[in-house]
Amino acid sequence: MSENTLPVVVVGAGPVGLAAAAHLLDRGLEPLVLEAGEQAGAHVREWHSVRLFSRWGEVVDPVAEKLLAPTGWTHPNPDSYPTGQEWAQQYLQPLAEVLGERVRFGARVVGVARRGRDRVVDAGRESEPLSVHVQTTAGEERILARAVVDASGTWASPNPLGADGLPALGERAAAARIAYQVPDLADPDVRARYAGKRVAVAGSGHSALTALVAFAELAEAVPGTHVDWLLRRGEVGNTFGGGDADQLPARGALGRRAATAVEAGHITTVTGFRTTAVEQTDAGLVLESLDGRRLAPVDEVVVLTGFRPDLSWLSEVRLDLDPTLQAARALAPLIDPNVHSCGTVYPHGARELAQPEPGVFLVGMKSYGRAPTFLAMTGYEQVRSVAAAIAGDHEAAERVELVLPETGVCGGAGLFDDPGAATATATATTATAASEGGCCGPAEPVGVTISPTQVTLND
Repeated sequence: MSENTLPVVVVGAGPVGLAAAAHLLDRGLEPLVLEAGEQAGAHVREWHSVRLFSRWGEVVDPVAEKLLAPTGWTHPNPDSYPTGQEWAQQYLQPLAEVLGERVRFGARVVGVARRGRDRVVDAGRESEPLSVHVQTTAGEERILARAVVDASGTWASPNPLGADGLPALGERAAAARIAYQVPDLADPDVRARYAGKRVAVAGSGHSALTALVAFAELAEAVPGTHVDWLLRRGEVGNTFGGGDADQLPARGALGRRAATAVEAGHITTVTGFRTTAVEQTDAGLVLESLDGRRLAPVDEVVVLTGFRPDLSWLSEVRLDLDPTLQAARALAPLIDPNVHSCGTVYPHGARELAQPEPGVFLVGMKSYGRAPTFLAMTGYEQVRSVAAAIAGDHEAAERVELVLPETGVCGGAGLFDDPGAATATATATTATAASEGGCCGPAEPVGVTISPTQVTLND
């Protein structure tokens, strides 16, 4: 079989993976999408109640829309903001149905290699196709591919509570009382789990802010509900984001709402807290920080400290990733939270995403490694370029067809943990701590005061 007749394997039937399939098909190439879950957008459906920062007009890929058009599919209101559930049901599922048998569910990719060559062997490497090892309910199979587009994302690999990147002591043992995604408090069972309880929320990104807003609303309805908000950084600084300056208005509004939630008094902010241990006691879970501080017992813990890529099944192909972020090397300087508070990532494609292993591309959230805040439109531009490159249209692959909003990367760890490095850089929403904070700050939680004029919502 000629390599040119082999399919291009796309890993993951999420927004970027399905867009990749649409672009490949538009180029006359045969895509094969392998999805471990049982539905399109399996990961998106897990945060179904959360509303996107981007409007419908920004989360539908134009080539995918063209593919959907003959089915009578109607584009939702482009100026409205979908929830994860709406995105999956109204766009991703119909797109997967149009692609038909080109999308296989319950097919987990467990390895990718060059046929007959491990990563060490040079001889004859470029003449061999890629071999994709897939696990299904029927057993394991191997699929030969001319190229592999990894759009598997990072959702399945959340970062742990432990501040050193590994689970804190006792974290695994306490797993029944620790969640790693924003709780859906509209679900009666989930609501009952947290109502009237003391909850520790760890994290400083958009997921954490979303959780703070939800818990503050719960606290207003159910007395006794309280949140200890744990920040590894030494001060709140620009955690609430760009406010009115954010070119994604919904993202700026979230920061303002979170600031209001903190001011309402249902949330206690604890800065410079790097969790090293979780102790189970009769009174609840006691979290201990690197500096020896111990929080009062909490009933539940919600860990929203970001995600990381699973590279284990790519161990036999040659990758060149940034050693810090595990992101595509060319992107890392633009998205590194050690450097950027709110960085701007230029539109990019095959050139930045190509790996030393010919035909292997990491796209979507996985291309960012451990960096936060990926936009769907970034992924759509990525796969447009990658599909063109695989088809041999290098002029189109190099062309830029996207203008991104500014403030595309906000927050993170690294230097933000140093209060001296986290000066007041937020342009519209700022916060001042009652203490200097820092890794060796006072053992008691600190309060956060927000000026009402800085958090006015533009509803």
